[in-house]
Amino acid sequence: MKRYATRLLAMLMAVMMVLTACGKDSGDPGKDASGGTTPPPATEPTPPTEPAAPEEAKAEPLTDWVTWQLATSELETFVIFGTESSPSLEVLMACTTPLLERNGAGQLVAAGAKEWGSEDGGLTWTFKLRDDITWVDVSGNEKAKTVAHDWLTGLEWVLNFHKNSGYNTSMPNQLVAGAEEYYNYTKELDEAEALALSADEGPFLEMVGIEAPDDYTVVYHCTKNAPYFESLCSGAALRPLSQAQVDEMGVDGIKNQDSTTMWYNGAYTITEYIMSNTKTLTKNPAYWDKDAKLFDTVTYLMVEDNLAAQNLFMNGEVDYCTLSESNLRTIYENPNGEWYPYLVEARPQSFSYQLHFNYNKLKEDGTPDENWNSAVANEAFRKSLMYGMDLQNYWARYNFINPQNCENVAYTMTEMMYYPDGRDYVQKVWENLGYSSGRYDAEKGKSFKEQAMEELSGKVSFPVQMDYYIAAGNQDSLDTATVIKEIIEALGSDYITVNIKTFVSNGTQEVYNPKLHSVVISGWGADYRDPENFIGQELYGDDGAFYAMRYSNVNDITDEALIATYQEFTELGRTASGIFDDITKRYDAYAEAEAYMIEHALVIPLNYRVNWELTKRNDYNYMGGFKNWETSSEPYKTGQYEQFKADFYAK
Repeated sequence: MKRYATRLLAMLMAVMMVLTACGKDSGDPGKDASGGTTPPPATEPTPPTEPAAPEEAKAEPLTDWVTWQLATSELETFVIFGTESSPSLEVLMACTTPLLERNGAGQLVAAGAKEWGSEDGGLTWTFKLRDDITWVDVSGNEKAKTVAHDWLTGLEWVLNFHKNSGYNTSMPNQLVAGAEEYYNYTKELDEAEALALSADEGPFLEMVGIEAPDDYTVVYHCTKNAPYFESLCSGAALRPLSQAQVDEMGVDGIKNQDSTTMWYNGAYTITEYIMSNTKTLTKNPAYWDKDAKLFDTVTYLMVEDNLAAQNLFMNGEVDYCTLSESNLRTIYENPNGEWYPYLVEARPQSFSYQLHFNYNKLKEDGTPDENWNSAVANEAFRKSLMYGMDLQNYWARYNFINPQNCENVAYTMTEMMYYPDGRDYVQKVWENLGYSSGRYDAEKGKSFKEQAMEELSGKVSFPVQMDYYIAAGNQDSLDTATVIKEIIEALGSDYITVNIKTFVSNGTQEVYNPKLHSVVISGWGADYRDPENFIGQELYGDDGAFYAMRYSNVNDITDEALIATYQEFTELGRTASGIFDDITKRYDAYAEAEAYMIEHALVIPLNYRVNWELTKRNDYNYMGGFKNWETSSEPYKTGQYEQFKADFYAK
């Protein structure tokens, strides 16, 4: 795996975390940049070289930004607490003010809080708020002042099971005193009783470690010393919700709000929303940060696939696009072509992608898929996939020029967490796994296949049927799924068959909630720099564990050996979480838990995203929320991006 020898100190991934909150990227292969299915070239490609050109007039920065999202990644909700989807949060986070935000170098800077700190080693955190943040309606009319109590109202909403269904609870349940107890308390209430609760009085104030001693001070009491707590304060879970809005609209009104009824205190308001078509964000004239460089408007176009986005870019209709494999090849292999000088390798995305198993798959009639469930419960079966998949062609879907840059054999992100001596945390995971290079091992994969077939003889019918779902009508998704199918079925037609199936518009509702999938590929981007935010998504018996609950259905496992493995992994994760006074011991414990999870192939790490793109945005010097971006009215050239990268890593 390629690593940059730098002094990043986690800045690379931290900048992108602003967009993620618990950071689930779409499990849809349609989210992938993809195109043709040709394998990587036999010879090592060389990056494009920008041809010499006469000095050009300096391009002007953009005043309006036009971007795109896949039609399958439409907003899930207008309530920021009720989603963990990156495409949804990208929009909603631009409309609300967090306590803290990150600048272009990834450093935490003041936002809603003008001062903050802890005087007891991270056990108690005090945030002094600005007094000039206002809530406005979609037309920019002032509705109320933003005050400390709004952060209490927001946290109560997050932790109230009947208001928020468990979304974004993982972090506060682990770190905020009394949060998990309040969540469990509301879960046991009937819906009407829970919806009537508020942050004004009663159980929330008595149980949860948050207080507002005055209108512009918020204090959090942690369950343990958490020196990294401040890095959580840009995410979705700790955003404010106006109590005045709740009083005016009621709980049902908030749950069902849309762009015309929601309140805004961030940089933008959503002034136009046409479902599955467009949405427009407009600069909020009441926004508190008068020195911020904002776009006048940010417009989203909803597109069928990445190929459509590329065509829009070339026609001057959007301001960036990721390049599919086939189109990257077309441009790359024609040095005299129009777009060759503008090929740039994007800054690595802030997601680690994994293959997640469904351990409680159901058939379309709602009955258990016993054949799949029995096969996937077998450790040798899972290991045969983990070691037997040669992922080179899959990585080439994103970056055929430097496919090795996409290799991922750990669960957490590289260049995000560092030991006191400067070692990358992921290096420790590699050491625990015993990897000196990559993971692929054809002989190992074959050996585990033979072991699985022997152990499952008479219990499972071979070849095992694996159902993999993609968005209907999306050629990108189909091409990528075809590559995945080829990679997995290379283990043997006698062993496994991948069935590429489709959903119409919403994978969550049509596939994942009814548990029809065998596997899903999805990416996680943490909103704070600690292994807990990654490992916590896979724990057994934890409602806040996103992947365990929503894709893997681990709490429904019936195989006793698999349950025992998950319980052991969960115990390792919880033990690591309880170590706070020694960062080296904490990271060592988490690396042990992560390696255990991978050794038993409970989840299979797949890739990082390092795409090639055409763009008018400098990826190496921007923060989230469409704020203070460095842009150009003309696309950036290869040499410019190489310099951006060099300057960033030289800091």
